[in-house]
Amino acid sequence: MDAIVMLKDDHKTVEKLFKQFEKTDSEAHQDKQKIVAEVIEELTVHTYIEETIFYPAVRSDAPDTTDHVLESVEEHHVIVWMLSELKGLDPADERYDAKMTVLMENVRHHIKEEEQDWFPEVRQAMGRNRLRELGEQMATARSDAPRDPLAIPSASQ
Repeated sequence: MDAIVMLKDDHKTVEKLFKQFEKTDSEAHQDKQKIVAEVIEELTVHTYIEETIFYPAVRSDAPDTTDHVLESVEEHHVIVWMLSELKGLDPADERYDAKMTVLMENVRHHIKEEEQDWFPEVRQAMGRNRLRELGEQMATARSDAPRDPLAIPSASQ
């Protein structure tokens, strides 16, 4: 699987979880907490493989996308801090749903920019073989990726 296909699959997985959260009754705190835990894990692993493997390769092989990469890392910074806050927040807290809503808005914006604005440019610049090679590296790195959002490189930048 190539790197971009893998990242888009991750995006679909997260969007499904977002939709589940949105459909969950506001008082179903345990259900919401379970969904949020899955979102945190999915986004933490996804962000890690993007920042440690995909983005550095893109900056090297498709230098015209550097501004997109830098903006994405800044968006990650906001997202991982929100994930860490959600991780420690009681789902009965009145801010829980609001914080999750803002997270979803940020992630959806980030996904739209990646998929529409610069993945096509990256695909053209890097080619099928290089993207497959990156996809293999990213798949291997998944199992070793941190599960703590604050362990992501952009968290401390």
